[in-house]
Amino acid sequence: MEELQRRIEEHIDTLSKFTATPGNGTTRLTYSEEDRLARNYIKNKMKEYGLQVWEDGFGNIFGKLEGTLKDAPSVLVGSHFDSVPNGGSYDGPAGVVAGLEVAGLFAKNKLTPKYPLEVIALIEEEGARFGGGLMGSRGITGLLSDEDFKQLKDQDGISTEEAMVQIGLDPSLPKKRDPKTIKAFLELHIEQGPILEEKNIPIGVVEAIVGLTQFEITVEGQAGHAGTTPMNHRSDALVAAANMIAQFPSLAIMEGEGTVMTTGRLQVYPNGANVIPNKVVFTVDLRSSKEEHIENVIHKMNKLIDTYSDNGIHISAEQRLYMKPKEMNREIIEHLKQSSNGLHIPYCSINSGAGHDAMVFSDYTDVGMIFIPSKKGLSHCPEEWSDSRDIAKAVEIFYETAKKLTEAEEK
Repeated sequence: MEELQRRIEEHIDTLSKFTATPGNGTTRLTYSEEDRLARNYIKNKMKEYGLQVWEDGFGNIFGKLEGTLKDAPSVLVGSHFDSVPNGGSYDGPAGVVAGLEVAGLFAKNKLTPKYPLEVIALIEEEGARFGGGLMGSRGITGLLSDEDFKQLKDQDGISTEEAMVQIGLDPSLPKKRDPKTIKAFLELHIEQGPILEEKNIPIGVVEAIVGLTQFEITVEGQAGHAGTTPMNHRSDALVAAANMIAQFPSLAIMEGEGTVMTTGRLQVYPNGANVIPNKVVFTVDLRSSKEEHIENVIHKMNKLIDTYSDNGIHISAEQRLYMKPKEMNREIIEHLKQSSNGLHIPYCSINSGAGHDAMVFSDYTDVGMIFIPSKKGLSHCPEEWSDSRDIAKAVEIFYETAKKLTEAEEK
């Protein structure tokens, strides 16, 4: 366990250095120079652990340990390696590291799987550069078409394909993957909440992941001089946007049952101190464990928007992402719990309030997911931290579960 823990800490510490904001958290946007450095490290470790390595047309990374069954589907273990701006070192990379170390244990114990084992490192889960989120998994499963992928641009107008080429990736490689090639997907993630730490339990076996939707709302008005335009002659896009944003939380509160609604990004144009804003673009992130709550809040949000679409104000709402609430595979849940019991590692059942690549794969293959505690429940910030001992316990659970799913045998 100590040697496994040491390797995990080394992986996490190394990956944390690939950041655009040294000293102020991890900022590793998709297809950035930091992405290139991180992917080179991940690919080198995959090769070091005896895996066959390749990338697809999105830049997702795969490391494969072949099985003895010809053309058999793979058991995938991994997570994403991008970050939010000024985020932490564990959200995503902890799951990639877990996949690497599961493969490492297969090699160390000289196991030969019948079904192949694949370690996977996914791109743009956070959506911090190109929006929408879950891009790597949505691409693999065909939810994001090649044409839609090509149309995506970042805030500087750089397209996905242009950004890929800049770091040496090939967007012409195959993108969508045949579902027949995947037997199961396992993902470790930090909890990003306080429940496991408060219960003093190292492992949460995820039963379900909440549904989520994301909107980009554009409010257009009329620019004017801040000093010479009377108040009753203004079509101020920012005032309209601010009034709507202030009312959104009450829509989630009224719906209840853990429904949450967040505006996390807002852009004001022309962004001058003495100019009335003529355009505002902002995001809305809506989540709930029940699809009916999401639909109800969307309906109320649209009605609220309509009340502000007047007096020279024009508003449009584009839905950028919609994922239904997802249950994890019951058989894999039982495998995870049995593995925990066999290793005498305490666990509890838990639901995920955050979206993950696992929710995308759950419509595509059998999926299992486990959480480890987050210190003080913090995530998406430089203070994000999880204990490497807990990651090591999760690796051991995944190792035992992966042995069952791949039907591995000693050489």
